[in-house]
Amino acid sequence: MFNNIYRDKKVLVTGHTGFKGTWLTTWLLKLGAEVVGISKDIPTNPSMFEELMLENKIKHYQEDIRDLSKMIEIISSEEPEFLFHLAAQPIVSTSYNDPIETISSNVMGTANILEALKTSNHKCSAIIITSDKAYDNVEQVWGYKEDDKMGGKDIYSGSKGAAELIIKSYYHSFLKNKDSNIKLAIGRAGNVIGGGDWAQDRIVVDCMEAWSEKKSVEIRSPDATRPWQHVLEPLSGYLNLGQELYVKDSLHGEAFNFGPRAEQNHTVKQLLEDLSAYWHFTNVNEAFSITDNIPFHEAGLLKLNCDKALFFMKWQANLEYKDTIRFTSEWYYDFYNSDKNIFDKTLEQISEYENMAKSKELVWTE
Repeated sequence: MFNNIYRDKKVLVTGHTGFKGTWLTTWLLKLGAEVVGISKDIPTNPSMFEELMLENKIKHYQEDIRDLSKMIEIISSEEPEFLFHLAAQPIVSTSYNDPIETISSNVMGTANILEALKTSNHKCSAIIITSDKAYDNVEQVWGYKEDDKMGGKDIYSGSKGAAELIIKSYYHSFLKNKDSNIKLAIGRAGNVIGGGDWAQDRIVVDCMEAWSEKKSVEIRSPDATRPWQHVLEPLSGYLNLGQELYVKDSLHGEAFNFGPRAEQNHTVKQLLEDLSAYWHFTNVNEAFSITDNIPFHEAGLLKLNCDKALFFMKWQANLEYKDTIRFTSEWYYDFYNSDKNIFDKTLEQISEYENMAKSKELVWTE
């Protein structure tokens, strides 16, 4: 997998205690990497990071990325060969309640990681993760390309757009020159779902918690369309990008979108109907009800054009929509209803994902 590029390499993951960070950390361990993590806290309860007992399997720093001196100290002392920056304030509703927290985490936090890399200046391939929300969403029906306008109407989107500008300026001001040992690339992805997410104000999370107690859940914006993808899809893109960046100088400073196949654009209502089928409801009306209460701006349509990743890396999404639904529902169902070791369950899903990609002869499986 990934040409064994991560085996016996030191890989630093910021935000490793979060949903995507936990899945990425687990996959890196499976790939034979030595993982170092930086997170300011355990963001949810329950926590996938704690349920998988990852603190015992990696080197774990509990530090805030907004502390520049700590970031310089850790990155300079650890000298990771790869760095995946995922740490962020990721919740749209929280950005309304605490805009300064969101801006300081997503903008200054990213700047601090870049400054720490610049200061250390050891040989490192860094993948900086932002979001599809970094684009100025004008509800266009075609997917956003990497050179489309950055921006956003809400604080979260604005913070991600601002982070993109900081990354670009650091690249051109410091990291592009021949004296820099740092290579970086940007990964952008949209809404991800999958087992182990317990973040607030996420529709799948709300449903899984309610359904585990045999309760119905209220949903907003049932007709909102999202390019639903399993968390392993963009992670395969990030890992593929890290592999390619390590060996190709031509990708230095480039941004890439990672999204699902076009057929995975479904409404919230369709998604919940399909997920609920795995929870043995006799009637879908028992699973959820619809409310028109929308407390903040929410985009009705947002999808990415991933042609650049296909052209430069031959990366493409692996799972069909039905597999995304199955992976997600089965993980949660086993967590709430069986005694199965959830770390083993997570590894099984990663292995199944890899095997499905192998059967499609995706390039990163080599």
